[in-house]
Amino acid sequence: MFNDFKWHTSHGLGVEVHCKFSHVSIIMRSLKTISKRPIGIDLFAGAGGLSLGFEQAGFDIEAAVEIDPIHCATHEFNFPRSKVICASVVDVTATEIRRRARLECADIDVVFGGAPCQGFSMMGKRALDDQRNQLVFHYVRLVAELQPKFCVFENVKGLTLGKHAQFLDELIVALGVAGYQVRLPYHVLNASDYGVPQDRRRLFLVGARADQDMPNYPNPVKQKTTVWDAIGDLPDADQFPELVASDSVATTWLSESIYARRMRGLAFDPSDFGYRRNFDADVLTSSLRTGHTALSQQRFLATGNGDTEHISRFKKLHPDGFCNTLRAGTDSARGAFTSPRPIHPFLPRVITVREAARLHSYPDWFRFHTTKWHGFRQIGNSVPPLMGRAVALQIMAALGQAPEKPELILQTGDARLLTFQMWHASQHFGVAKNVIAQRTRKPLSDTATRSIEEAYA
Repeated sequence: MFNDFKWHTSHGLGVEVHCKFSHVSIIMRSLKTISKRPIGIDLFAGAGGLSLGFEQAGFDIEAAVEIDPIHCATHEFNFPRSKVICASVVDVTATEIRRRARLECADIDVVFGGAPCQGFSMMGKRALDDQRNQLVFHYVRLVAELQPKFCVFENVKGLTLGKHAQFLDELIVALGVAGYQVRLPYHVLNASDYGVPQDRRRLFLVGARADQDMPNYPNPVKQKTTVWDAIGDLPDADQFPELVASDSVATTWLSESIYARRMRGLAFDPSDFGYRRNFDADVLTSSLRTGHTALSQQRFLATGNGDTEHISRFKKLHPDGFCNTLRAGTDSARGAFTSPRPIHPFLPRVITVREAARLHSYPDWFRFHTTKWHGFRQIGNSVPPLMGRAVALQIMAALGQAPEKPELILQTGDARLLTFQMWHASQHFGVAKNVIAQRTRKPLSDTATRSIEEAYA
């Protein structure tokens, strides 16, 4: 696949770029890139899990490329300093990214991203000729064009198995052609080893430009976080009538675990070098309620912690363990399936979006689309920020820079961004409303399907 592609360049490493600062206006626009914080660009950004991880490691995420307008709107809300480019990587060039992010001729420090992985995932069809694999090809192309100091590639662990390992070898060769040596052996990391209360394994490749030191992969941390550390303090959404129609409510509650206090911004996190956000820690957000029948609630209560409820096939979380891998639903082009959501350890319901966000290591200031379906999709498709932070800190170390905590406190975007339907989000970013296949609801056919559907109504 990669063997047929050649980058036209004058120096063998990437595209030739001509930079002339002949006008004062161009110089002034470039001043925003001259800072102590290194520059990162997120490809396949989604709602921003990797963006946040790299920001927390001390990087400024100047540009985020994402095809889904709903995700773009959420990213714009949470990262007001970043330029969201709502487009497919197939259709963008390094020149456009630099122009739209006002990076001009800045030396970019890192490009990172995880191409959509349905073509590789062990949960679905595994085929080397899957059309979606072209996105990996364009990831390499953009790395070659942008010529960052470092690159990070993230994907499912299934890419390391069977015939897919050959594809991975081809990817490493292609990065070599682009001028990047990859740290081998590549690593499959588990999010639970980096403070995330979730068993989630992902492949990471880190690469360095020829003039840079090679980064390492992060070592596991000793301190583990349990499900109850993460969500035990959160108020029960079912106790608030407001959360039937709204995803947020003002309330007060006590957070005792260090993890929960850090997620609420109430405790110092020594390895978080991200921007602080101006938000109210006494507002419970992303907590729209889910309705269940009395029969479903009885089954949920009767299921043991750590077991799978036999009708819905939902796993009931163990308070002293890790959450199972949180997954995203699919659009209508791939069956309109809604991924199973775990059952709360003690309450007769599935978890809320905020509880899922805590289990994914998103801080409480981070907001998601107000619907449960989009909210869970955004979480399930993303890299847990703490996991991304661990990798990003290794890139920072290879740069030889000491990350610094900014003094600037950011105001998140207009909350209406989180309510957009696809047509409104598409209009906001000036793209076609059918760029992403739309969700379709399927008729209920049996008791099991009814149980699943009622959970996500």
